[in-house]
Amino acid sequence: MPVSFSQWVRESVDHLRSDDGPFVKRIIRSMYFVYVSFLLEISSRVPIGTNVYDREWDMLVILDACRVDAIEEVAPEYEFIESVDSIRSVGSTSFEWMPLTFTREHEDDIAETSYITGNPYTESVFERKDHPPVRDAIPFGPTDYDVVDDDDFDHLEELWKYEQAGDFNRKPPRFTTDRAISTARSRDPEKLIVHYMYPHNPFPLADEGLEKPFDDLKAGNVSRETVWELYLENLRYVLDDVELLLESTDMDRVVITADHGEAFGEYGFYKHIIGCPLPCVRRVPWIRTSAVDTETYEPDREELPSRTTSAEERLKGLGYL
Repeated sequence: MPVSFSQWVRESVDHLRSDDGPFVKRIIRSMYFVYVSFLLEISSRVPIGTNVYDREWDMLVILDACRVDAIEEVAPEYEFIESVDSIRSVGSTSFEWMPLTFTREHEDDIAETSYITGNPYTESVFERKDHPPVRDAIPFGPTDYDVVDDDDFDHLEELWKYEQAGDFNRKPPRFTTDRAISTARSRDPEKLIVHYMYPHNPFPLADEGLEKPFDDLKAGNVSRETVWELYLENLRYVLDDVELLLESTDMDRVVITADHGEAFGEYGFYKHIIGCPLPCVRRVPWIRTSAVDTETYEPDREELPSRTTSAEERLKGLGYL
């Protein structure tokens, strides 16, 4: 794991010797991971942000990488969004959010939770007990999180395991919606978490070459306005399915939120990286609504196929590795 002082020194020296941007920025990059070390050490001991289990809900809908201002912009298009509040997330990446959310402190609630998720970090966090960060080394930090095991959930479906290898566009959100509806109707869980991997890039509805536009945005090859519109299109894509989910389940207290937000160049940040302090990444929506099953939709109840892809393949497709 990349909590290693010697590895951080080697990576810092290599980066300082490179020609990757101005020298000052290269120094700032190395020092940023010292800041990340302090942040992870503190957050693993003292909560920074709001753990979702400290709030009241029956069904929690997670829109991966959803910004508050983005959902505010499209909110008038959806009757189930009456107002948009926000909370501070416990992490700025899924790999931070997950081990800081599903902790032993909340194991009684977790034991009543059915978790339907397309996020591939479940294997790293719950099975292998890996810890953040993912790629870049930090000089010190926590190497153990008090996280639950995969069998501590009432029910856990890792949908990413059943996606086609090499298909970075992922399955449409309807796959997650159908599995969530089937779980709600068949198991009637006390708590249900539905974790969509949208509006997180790549953007499957975009024209060829713009499915993963953030590198081009950083390089100035595409405008922020263009990428923003693609992002909103991806957000609408999943919200259309959230609407179906709310019409096909019975849940009094539903909350729509996110694990983290997304950066579009604010102060030099793009996408979402570990320890990012920016509000556009740390603040996430907290939208209260409800769900009533109209019984007008029957989900696809196809048997889940055997595992077809690895967590590493999925994380590469999402740009983490």
